[in-house]
Amino acid sequence: MTLTTPTVEHFPELLVDRTGPCVSIYLPTGRRFPGSQQDVVRFRNLLRQAESSLTEVLGAAELEAFTAPLHALADSDRFWSHSLDGLAVFLHADFYKVYKLQRAVPERAIVADSFHIKPLLRVLQSADRFQLLAITRDHVRLFHGNRDSVDEIVLHASVPRTLTEALGEEVTEAHTAFNSVGQLGHGGAQIAMHAGSGSRKDEIDKDTERFFRVVDRAIHEHHAKHSGLPMVLAALPEHHALYREVSHIALLLPDAIAGNPDAFSPDELRQKAWEIVEPRYTARLQGFMDEYGAGLPRGLASDGLSDVAMAALGGRVRTLLVDDDRVVPGRVDRATAHVSHGELDDPHVDDILDDLAEIVLRMGGEVVMVPRDRMPSITGIAAIYRF
Repeated sequence: MTLTTPTVEHFPELLVDRTGPCVSIYLPTGRRFPGSQQDVVRFRNLLRQAESSLTEVLGAAELEAFTAPLHALADSDRFWSHSLDGLAVFLHADFYKVYKLQRAVPERAIVADSFHIKPLLRVLQSADRFQLLAITRDHVRLFHGNRDSVDEIVLHASVPRTLTEALGEEVTEAHTAFNSVGQLGHGGAQIAMHAGSGSRKDEIDKDTERFFRVVDRAIHEHHAKHSGLPMVLAALPEHHALYREVSHIALLLPDAIAGNPDAFSPDELRQKAWEIVEPRYTARLQGFMDEYGAGLPRGLASDGLSDVAMAALGGRVRTLLVDDDRVVPGRVDRATAHVSHGELDDPHVDDILDDLAEIVLRMGGEVVMVPRDRMPSITGIAAIYRF
């Protein structure tokens, strides 16, 4: 299974102010039968929930035309036969996006004045995600992974897959010649002695270095530079230092997976990569917790919904920690910062936490989705202020 994953670059288009209802549907999906067989049934159930809410703002003819893309998706056998771990669907009168996701998401259908982005944020945030470069002289693969799963990425056309593809006719040939003297064997027969014109190992190392340089340049330009994700190297031990010498990947981690990566299954690569990435994830999250705790008594942090709404609209929130599993039905008025509670079946109501996340992102802040058992507050949010 190969994967072209949605990226954080998609968020600006999801955050655009829109007039009219926005439908957000999330569904955990199964990669294999029989779980995958039930995905379309559950999707149709969520579609009916969305349509029930939409009837409050759309007439019958409008509703049929508006939801036509979702019904077409439900009817596509080809689409449902190749699933990952989750699905996110966004629909507006002038916008329609479908993402297959590498991580399970909560089963949810929300109609509101803006898209519901928290589950997608959880999938795409860099906290526990990584890229993994598995490279030998004969094979180049790139994976996108997290603690739970890993999938191979479709490589850009400019990334060479093998040493021969990268160097072509420039690959060093074996320079050997027969020694003219030789050695006498049994019966006086002369045994040919090979005399190399140079160290074969040195020539191989030069080829490998050139190959790694070409691969790294292409991986950096087309996959690593804009991802914001740490890169884990999986290669033979003797290739680790050689690759690092030529690499321009800023987030290439100092620790690496040792061994022939082709000998490991994708899940074994995921496990080994997560052992390298997890300490970074834990340390980063703990840093946010410490900063939040230190900021509370100084007025530089808060977990109050109204206080955070006011600070977010004022551009004061630098980092917003959000409970990744909690929904607080309601909305935040983006003109007054007023927080009002409501019911999710109201087509104008989303999730207060989701609204706050949107505002912080629009104001240039960072949103970090956090497991509930790691949240430092009970309100579902914890904001760290710039000033």
